[in-house]
Amino acid sequence: MSKEKKNKLIQSEGHPEYNHVCFVDVGTGDQFLTKAAMRSKEKKMIDGVEYYIVSRDVTSASHPAYTNKAKTVETGKSMKAFMQKYGSRRKA
Repeated sequence: MSKEKKNKLIQSEGHPEYNHVCFVDVGTGDQFLTKAAMRSKEKKMIDGVEYYIVSRDVTSASHPAYTNKAKTVETGKSMKAFMQKYGSRRKA
């Protein structure tokens, strides 16, 4: 396909259609209403507007980087085992 035909094809298709989308955080149940070029099979009426429902496992409402609730990991035993295995080795 020539470059001119390809450019005309892109111009005729235009931009994707934006839809009302509701992103739902599965863990917290929080909803984020926005417009996006996404669709889903599930729809829901919210405030008189029909939204496509898109479920997400992690969003800004549940991710530790956004919530400042970092999960602490017990490092005592694993650090002790690491030091026993590799602690005394040094490069020459």
